[in-house]
Amino acid sequence: MALKLVQRLPGGILTGSIFPAARLVCAACMCASARRCILTGGCRRLRLSRGTSSLTAIVREPFFAGSHRDMAPQFRLTQRHGPADADQEESDFRRRLNSCSSSAKVFKLLRSSVVLSEGGAAAALHRVADLEREEGERPCLRDPSVLEDDAVRALCLQLERDSRLLSDSALLSALLACTRLYIDPWSSLMVRLLSESQERLDGGDLSVAQLCALGRATLAVEGPGGAMLAEVMAQIQKAGPSCWSLDELVAVYQLLRDGAAVDGKYRDLLNAMHSHAVTVTPSMDEAAVSGLLGTLVDLDQSQATPLVIQLCKQAARHVPRFSDEQLAAVLAALMHFGHSDRYLVEALERRVSATAFTCHPETLTKAVQFFGRRNILSPAVLDVVAESFVYRADGYGTGQVARQMAPFGKLAYLPPNAGELFRKVEGVLRTRFSQFQPRTLLGLLHSCILVERFPVNFVSKVFSSFFLQQLQEEGNGMDRFVLAQLTQLYMTVKLECPFYEGPRLLPKYRVKSFLMPGRSLETAVEPQLYNSVKSGLVELLGARSYFASKVLTPYCYTLDVEIKLDEEGYVLPASHQDVFKRIALCIDGQRRFSTNSRRLLGSESIKQRHLRLLGYQVVQIPFYEFEQLRSKASVSNYLHQKIFPHSYRLSW
Repeated sequence: MALKLVQRLPGGILTGSIFPAARLVCAACMCASARRCILTGGCRRLRLSRGTSSLTAIVREPFFAGSHRDMAPQFRLTQRHGPADADQEESDFRRRLNSCSSSAKVFKLLRSSVVLSEGGAAAALHRVADLEREEGERPCLRDPSVLEDDAVRALCLQLERDSRLLSDSALLSALLACTRLYIDPWSSLMVRLLSESQERLDGGDLSVAQLCALGRATLAVEGPGGAMLAEVMAQIQKAGPSCWSLDELVAVYQLLRDGAAVDGKYRDLLNAMHSHAVTVTPSMDEAAVSGLLGTLVDLDQSQATPLVIQLCKQAARHVPRFSDEQLAAVLAALMHFGHSDRYLVEALERRVSATAFTCHPETLTKAVQFFGRRNILSPAVLDVVAESFVYRADGYGTGQVARQMAPFGKLAYLPPNAGELFRKVEGVLRTRFSQFQPRTLLGLLHSCILVERFPVNFVSKVFSSFFLQQLQEEGNGMDRFVLAQLTQLYMTVKLECPFYEGPRLLPKYRVKSFLMPGRSLETAVEPQLYNSVKSGLVELLGARSYFASKVLTPYCYTLDVEIKLDEEGYVLPASHQDVFKRIALCIDGQRRFSTNSRRLLGSESIKQRHLRLLGYQVVQIPFYEFEQLRSKASVSNYLHQKIFPHSYRLSW
């Protein structure tokens, strides 16, 4: 994300810097536009060798030096490549740093460490960024005053002074940390680090991982169109992905995700990386699998199916070791790509069963949401989620409540503690009704009616003009799916709750059909199965004119096949108007059932339930029965037994 440049005040004084007022002058050409010299590779009149002189001169205002600097902590940076005790000291510092839960604790640790390794100094800035960064549409620091702490100022001053002495890794890590802290790119610190990084880049000796760190920093400073980023990407591509280590591959993916690959840039590079990543997936740890799946989502790499499949297989092995955050990211990615496998499902069932009462609410929500999205009926998961919901729901956000309940409705499953579960749902609705977003609330109520739990106490509020107006204001009007949910909710109340006397849903908010392109409350009949059944019906009834196909009823449902009968039970032509009885054939293909069982999905269960209440004789033709038939005669006999079980078969 691009770093916001701070506006300049009159007189060349800068605000927002890590240090007060600095005026930049190119040491060679005395150009007032020092940023142009620095960010375009340095002044071409001055190309001194590394370590002999700075690329730019920083001319400070007289008041920069003062008593405040003298009171600040003093640091000495070292490059530690030596004895084991030094390595142990560095490891201890990193461990203590990572255990800091606030910036104040980081500052306290810094004040107790007079001598720091160069890597430790950069790590301290990264830790402050981890603790203070607030992501969102406009990323910022939660507490910008942390940059004014004397420990941070002293550490940054020492990094500025020693920029030429820093190793490549420490320099680039420090630069990246400064961009993550949103330090003004015009500050003396950033100018030094950027100019020194440009020299190292020009030297052509940076590793792929170091180039990625520099690329992420330049993205923050210049955006995706910067000259330095283009040079970084050119050097990264010199050696193909097959020559990179696993860590380098992951680092390049992260760089592309952070913005280098905008507008379809580096598509060929991405394809080459996908091909190489497939071969090294078995060696990826939990962090790499989780991070790479998230990156593929961010880059919208829907064509990388072979890589997603391999990552899913590897994820199944890591399910017990994923952190809650990593597991949530993996499940979100697999839902995005619409993929799962049996081993992952089994591993998830074990993990959710063991951690439902202790894991992070969002992780549990993602897990049960994954089963719902993939239409996987897992009683083990749904039962333990229902139990944990009763005890933990008060700590859930309203969105988490709705998303945890949605799979129960979609899969038409009632857990053993259904009474307690829905009493808890009602309690949450009663105490936090106004906190729900309108569409989230509508989705939750719709999930309830799919399993014959009728939220009559809240329907009157949903049909109120105030709530309907809120639904319209939440987006650009109401889409057809929202209107379909409202219509089905209203139809359910009228058919199954005859005692309801609250507001009606006005006709302008109702749809005429639940079968719609894209998201739909009905599943269209599968063409191949339908054609097979149609041929059998012609053989059974004697002519195509004796049944109608894909009939839209006045009640919004679409019948796969409709057969009309007179008072004596004889079949009437489909065009006949005076009808005594109607038979609705539901030709249920695989998509109308959960993927691992023969249980109808909630959307089909409610359809058949409503059709019966409306007077139709519902006849179900499930795919798993029909596919066993091998001859025309067996198909005809099967349909006869299904549709007319109490009459003799006629011969034509």
